[in-house]
Parts: sequence; structure tokens; C-alpha cells
Amino acid sequence: NQNMVNPDKTTQERIKKDNKNITSFGCTSNGEESFCYTLRNSNGLEIAIIDYGATIQSIKMPISSGKKVDVVLGFNHVSDYEKSFTLSGAPFIGAVVGRYAGRIKNGSFKLNDDVFQLNRNLGQHHLHGGKTNFSNSFWNVISHSNNCITLEYISKDLEENYPGDLTVQVTYNLSDIDELEITYTAKTTKDTIINLTQHSYFNLDGHEKTIENQKLQVTCSEILETDEENVPTGNFSNIIDTSFDFLTFKKCPTKIDTSFVISDNSTSVATLKSTENKIQMQVFTNQPSVHIYVGGNCENKIIGKNNVNYHALSGICFETQNYPDAPNHSNFPNAILRKDETYNQKTSFKFEKI
Repeated sequence: NQNMVNPDKTTQERIKKDNKNITSFGCTSNGEESFCYTLRNSNGLEIAIIDYGATIQSIKMPISSGKKVDVVLGFNHVSDYEKSFTLSGAPFIGAVVGRYAGRIKNGSFKLNDDVFQLNRNLGQHHLHGGKTNFSNSFWNVISHSNNCITLEYISKDLEENYPGDLTVQVTYNLSDIDELEITYTAKTTKDTIINLTQHSYFNLDGHEKTIENQKLQVTCSEILETDEENVPTGNFSNIIDTSFDFLTFKKCPTKIDTSFVISDNSTSVATLKSTENKIQMQVFTNQPSVHIYVGGNCENKIIGKNNVNYHALSGICFETQNYPDAPNHSNFPNAILRKDETYNQKTSFKFEKI
């Protein structure tokens, strides 16, 4: 029976509606329905993922008997995610970012003696995959269980002028030790460049609060030096005893948009701590940097879940990734994915009571 192997859309939607862990998340402006998939573990931690942008919509962590705190920013309807991409400083709330996260100078790079000119969506530069990107596209759900979901997106050859059909899968796996492990794999039909990340805005005091009272530790002693447009120069800056030194816990920065250079992937690269809710989140990754971001331009137009007015201090991002503009710097880690290779990225967010 072909429908058992590859059920038609009507059958798929009936399965979704019969599953209490899958709910409708509304429709986009062109009428395409989105669905929300809930993951749960034995401790009561609940994570909601939507198929639009493979986005983390909520992370609800138990902090006391019967009480949970939602520690990421998000919206209650897919149309609000869609509208957020029309803002001049699109926030990419909770989404998977690609084909290339971060800035690419002048939107161009050279690969195999060919120069590719990408769409420019940040002045003269290319940011977070361009205009039609992984974050504002629908992903197909490949599998879904109580604690795990895998989604797939196929980025066509020359989408945003990137070469090759790129097939990407991202898996969110929630363990019983309150760790959300995110694995990314990708294969391409032509040599291309790739840099994927997760763009959730975290707030351990709760998404309706400010991050100002939380503490941050980052186990990095260098950052990427950037020019006046925040594009890497190719140099590194030592940050010991500067305002970027978070080797010991300090108050969260109120404005930062900086790539920290990871020297040791065997331990957590960053830790966020809430003394109010007595929880912390550790960040682990196999990537060479974590780009930490606070203070976006919300234009006072972003109304999030529960009618909360999101502002520049509503959340902090930990964008684990390769270096921005790596294709244009020979001394940066390789950003090229060859057609006979598989891209592998892994990042974990581990939540703990303290």
C-alpha cells in the first residue's frame, strides 16, 4: 500500500490532527498550514517545534511543583513568524539559519575559480542565507516521536545564488537529563558553502522578562575582529580583561553582536544562569565559534507569545557556527561542502536546576 510508505497530504494531516503532540499552528498568508510538534521528557520538560523554519517555538522547564517557565522567545501563530521577516531587522526568532549563517562581505565568494554573487539583504552584505532562506521556509517532517523530531529542507540549486541542490536535515532530540541535542547533516549535488545555526533567543527568567539580571559565562579568550559593519577582518582579538571577557560569570551584556573563538569543544562553551528561577543552561558544540547576540532593533513592533511586547533585552542568542565570512578568509575554518561529503554539525543546550 503506497499510502503506508508515503501517505498523501490528506492522510498526513489526519494523522497530525489525531496526535495530541501535533497541533495546527495556523496558516501563512498564502494559506499553507503550519503544524507544531511537542517533545517531552520524563522530567516534564516540554519543547515545541514548528515546521516553518524548523523553529523552536517554546521550551517550558519545570522550576517548582506545577510551575513551568518558558525560556525562549516565540509567537503563537505562524503568520507572526512570517510577518517578522518583513521588519528591517528581521529577528529570525527560534529558527534554523542557512544556507550560510552570519555575514558574507559584499555577498560574494569564490569557489573552484568561480565567483558567486549572492543576494544582498544587509546593505552591501549577505546575512543569514539571504531573502528566501531556511528560516522563512517550510521544512518537511521526516520523523517524530515523543522526544525526537527530524525535519528536512531541500535548498534548490541557485536559491539565493548558492550552487548545488542542498538537502539538509536537522534533528532535535530531548534527553531525560534535560539536554536538547541538535544535529544537522547536509549533502549537496555541487560544491557549495554552508554554515548552519540555531537562532533561539533565551531568557531563563521567562520570555516576558529582561535578561539584565542573568549571569553569563563564555569560556573563550578571543573574538573575531570586525570592521565598522561587523564583518570579520580576518584577524583575532584577545579579550582578557576587556568588556568581552566572560571567563568568569558576569551580568549579561545589554548589547553584543560578537563571534567568540572556541578553543576547546570538550566542555561547555557558554553558560547562562538565572538566580531568580535557580536554573542554568550550558551550551555545547563541535563548531569553531559561538556568536552571541543581544540588542536587536525590534522597532517596537514585535508582540510575542501571551501578548508580550518583545524588546532589545528580551533574549540572548548563542549562534554556534563556523566563522562569518569564512569563505573569504583562507585562515578561517573551511566552509566548503564538496559534493561527495556530508556536513555534520552538533549543538546541545543542557538545562539544570542550581
